[in-house]
Amino acid sequence: MAQIPASQQFASDNYAGICPEVWEGMRKANEGSVPAYGDDPWTNGAAEAFRTLFGTACEVFFVFNGTAANSLALAALCQSYNSVVCSAYAHVETDECGAPEFFSNGSKLLVARNDQAKLRPDDIRALATCRSDIHYPKPKAVTITQPTETGEVYTLDEIREIAATCRALGLRLHMDGARFANACAALGCSPAEMTWQAGVDVLCFGGTKNGMGVGEAILFFDPALAEGFDYRCKQAGQLASKMRFISAPWIGLLETGAWLRNGAHGNGCAKALARRVAALPGVSLMFPVEANAVFLTAPVSVLDGLRARGWRFYTFIGGGARFMFAWDADPARVEQLAGDIEALAQ
Repeated sequence: MAQIPASQQFASDNYAGICPEVWEGMRKANEGSVPAYGDDPWTNGAAEAFRTLFGTACEVFFVFNGTAANSLALAALCQSYNSVVCSAYAHVETDECGAPEFFSNGSKLLVARNDQAKLRPDDIRALATCRSDIHYPKPKAVTITQPTETGEVYTLDEIREIAATCRALGLRLHMDGARFANACAALGCSPAEMTWQAGVDVLCFGGTKNGMGVGEAILFFDPALAEGFDYRCKQAGQLASKMRFISAPWIGLLETGAWLRNGAHGNGCAKALARRVAALPGVSLMFPVEANAVFLTAPVSVLDGLRARGWRFYTFIGGGARFMFAWDADPARVEQLAGDIEALAQ
């Protein structure tokens, strides 16, 4: 039997287990025999739960992971000769191993080369209008990550401005919402306000980082954009034969409100750590703490000391330490982390 670590780590919100509401949803779906490939009451019920939550008749699809969700959604918006405008920090650019290009048969990512994780309307205009000749991949879509990979949250006004820019340029707007619940909790807004009411065409709503074991949802707010998407999912190996075990957990997550509570808890833990360490000598926050992420710069001695005390973290963005807080983050353990940083920074 594998040895189970005794202490909770905050290197990634993917470390977290399955929350009770999701586990209960899976248990209920495990009773009896139902049709396969999504033709079951659980999958239909989960889709209706999303329509209720968002207050609109969106088309809903379920896939295994975020790479598939983002890549297939963008592929549905683009032909192979099209391009997608994104931030240099966007997950589709930095961490998808070329999957968006692969599933779209070649659609190119046009990357805004700036020092910000957020994409700005001027970035979009610059990339989408710099050329119009046939030798340049024709821009068709824009993707934003909400919250960003640095933990910053697009405000509703910022999303509306981006959406307006997209409309003016004839582009579709995709939102990578791997941590969508954290963004909703941070802004105190409804899912509708942050998506279709703000001008978003397609949302990938993250379940894995929100308390599920596996599973993401893709919501098309314009049903016409979803034409043939079920075939695209099948072709990509994303049509689960026992789909109810991916879809039913969403019912438990959405109908109980756990999705928002989970996001708020992670955010609260991140802010608690930030409050404790922001003023320490030699320690500084790399980015505003607006969701469930904390990025710290600190002397090498502090980072090495944390590792020596058993803490795990990543340094792939700017060399600083990243800490992520999920639905199950133990406040006492967060305080322990803060205490160790304080002790090492003195």
